[in-house]
Amino acid sequence: MTHAPAARADHPVALVTGGSRGIGLGITQRLLADGYAVSILATREAPAEVLDPLRELAGDPARVRYVAGSVADPADHARYVADTVDAWGRLDLLVNNAGVAPSVRADILEASTESFDRVIGINLRGPYFLTQHFANRVLELRDAAAHTPDDTTPLATIINVSSTSAVTVSVNRGDYCLSKAGVGMATQLFAARLAPEGIVVYEVRPGVIETDMTAGVKEKYDAFFAGGNVPIARWGRPADVAGAVAVLASGQMPYSTGEVVNVDGGFHIPTL
Repeated sequence: MTHAPAARADHPVALVTGGSRGIGLGITQRLLADGYAVSILATREAPAEVLDPLRELAGDPARVRYVAGSVADPADHARYVADTVDAWGRLDLLVNNAGVAPSVRADILEASTESFDRVIGINLRGPYFLTQHFANRVLELRDAAAHTPDDTTPLATIINVSSTSAVTVSVNRGDYCLSKAGVGMATQLFAARLAPEGIVVYEVRPGVIETDMTAGVKEKYDAFFAGGNVPIARWGRPADVAGAVAVLASGQMPYSTGEVVNVDGGFHIPTL
């Protein structure tokens, strides 16, 4: 049974999975600075050392919420979305950011089913069904309010954070590449299905971003950039990805959906 929503907040509301570290934290910070209320879903217990500065940035502690749970668990999807609606009475933006790399980089001739299931479950299956739940709840709120969509203003926005690995082969982490390629197709599927409902869907595709996930391969990518392999020859930063999310979430592209925005320093450009 769906709970009755709280009174509709006068600020836009975003859900950011994995929003307390790495790229997700950069996205959370940017959205708060842009006036959003943000609810974070992450697996660890609420980290005060992260949440206290976020609440200070928001200027109002009530504009930051945190739900401990896993994007891989559909029961947590329902709890997460319900908590957001109960708090603010509206849903404007979902950023599917949470993701994991394989615990062990293994050649695809040796990779385990356990790693495959874990990576696909978190990186693809999880956001796929969270998007389904979010979209259905957005439509329920619309119908309950007898809201007539304005075809120049999206009813809601969904942004999937994938990776250049969606189109770049790494034979020692095939499960990760497949999960991100799947996110690309999920973006297209939901974009087509939700366009008639006024919901737009985009994909942001980061390249090599400086986070705790990439800390273990720093020397490799330092050499990669020094070797002239990327037109903008530096590591990407979470703020770079957050900037792309902010633009797509702004509602200024109401006649675009299913678009892919590369945030990779131009790495995707074929060069000779």
